[in-house]
Amino acid sequence: MARQIAPDLLVKDYRLMWVIRLHEEALKSLFTQGKIGGTTHLCIGQEAVAVGIVAQLRGTDYIVSTHRGHGHMLAKGGELRPMLAEILGKATGYCKGKGGSMHIANLTLGNLGANGIVSGGLPIAVGSALSARMRGTDQVTVAFFGDGASNEGNTHEAMNLAALWKLPVVFVFENNRYAVSTEVSTSMAGCDMMSRAAGYDMPASRVDGNDLEAVHFEAEKVIDYVRSGRGPHLLECDTYRIEGHYYGDAMVYRSKEEVDEWRRKDPIARIEAVLIQRGTLSVEECRRMEAEVRGEVEAAVEFAESSPEPELESIFEDVYSVDVE
Repeated sequence: MARQIAPDLLVKDYRLMWVIRLHEEALKSLFTQGKIGGTTHLCIGQEAVAVGIVAQLRGTDYIVSTHRGHGHMLAKGGELRPMLAEILGKATGYCKGKGGSMHIANLTLGNLGANGIVSGGLPIAVGSALSARMRGTDQVTVAFFGDGASNEGNTHEAMNLAALWKLPVVFVFENNRYAVSTEVSTSMAGCDMMSRAAGYDMPASRVDGNDLEAVHFEAEKVIDYVRSGRGPHLLECDTYRIEGHYYGDAMVYRSKEEVDEWRRKDPIARIEAVLIQRGTLSVEECRRMEAEVRGEVEAAVEFAESSPEPELESIFEDVYSVDVE
């Protein structure tokens, strides 16, 4: 019999996936109203990867994220109000409104930052892992990256150095099939990262990224391996980006039939069906939980919209580190 997540934890993870989904849906509305500066990249459809992996981390572990990183931050303990305030550029945000959608970070939570530079987070993850080694801790760093980063030099330099020095990094490849508008089969020889990891003598595994339990248990195994001091590991998660590269993307590079096919594999619907089939939650309880989370998101949006803009003088703050010995 396949392993199963304990019922209480499964319910908690299911709820967190709704938090991420409805947070992203709220951003769609805010963006169309012109309330988000720049653009925003949504992770709708990829919730199981963030929740299933980050659930295995300790509070002292680290993550580095991507420009599609809201779900990673929320899974690492991020709260809705400062998240939405940050994306709206408000002073009450995690980075005082200076990070926005693509640069949210919080060291207290162990999020070393989302990154607007494709593959920019991977060298940071290697530095974080080296720091853990030098300080003698058993902390693990998870580096998320996507299809666009798969062919970047930073990615391979980071993987090479982590393998060479046997650093505690989990490289998580969120294979959502597209780098902006370029389908993976037209840009990536072999179409998988596992064979590339072998080139660095790095173990690798692959999992259905839309199956929360599959991600959960594979991540548990991989993180335990890395924490034991045996070096890095690559985990490839097959998933799909339901929305476009950015919200408003016309998505002319893929068919409606393809998107509809992946909608039928929705990770939230899949785990909801499991909860109902096992008798853990009823349909009515699932809908109540969804409504409860929706209310929390709406309250967070109201908080963010009513929060103050950063003071002009604050532009000179938080630019340089101070009191560094």
